[in-house]
Amino acid sequence: MTAMFERCTTEYIEAQDRLRLSAQLANGDTVVLWLTQRLLNRLVPHLIAWLERQTAGVSTIPSVRATQTEAIQGFAQQAAGAQMKGELPVQAQSALTSWLVDVVDVAPGEDAVVLTFKSEQTRQAAVKLPAQQLRQWLGIVYRQYQRGEWPTAVWPEWVKESGQLRGDPGGLVMH
Repeated sequence: MTAMFERCTTEYIEAQDRLRLSAQLANGDTVVLWLTQRLLNRLVPHLIAWLERQTAGVSTIPSVRATQTEAIQGFAQQAAGAQMKGELPVQAQSALTSWLVDVVDVAPGEDAVVLTFKSEQTRQAAVKLPAQQLRQWLGIVYRQYQRGEWPTAVWPEWVKESGQLRGDPGGLVMH
């Protein structure tokens, strides 16, 4: 059975050059998942594509549709970021619950996406993210990319622009 988590803290850890996702499971336990840049570079385009399908433009002219998509996505991304609530960070209780994520299964649904994070040793944890929460998490991940000085070529302009509006990428604990 896959453990579902309810909330998480995502932050760049310079000593590891990875993102640490500290997650609180539905049963109250915590787990620490380590995400590499390589894995995230493969995951992000799938999540962005799902979001873009949720709010597809109306024009049949490709150049107009691209402009519409950029505007709609940018606005939705900014709105999601503005609605984020500050919470206490998730603190892992034990180093035994820490593992490197090797695979992320993406299960797109009508109104949410389920991400199942898996290790080589059959450990796994999952989270269900409706569009707004996915946008918020992607905004957090993008700011951690900036903090780690990772290349941002995988990110569309509408995420980059909304990330620049948020200010200092390293000054906040992210949820």
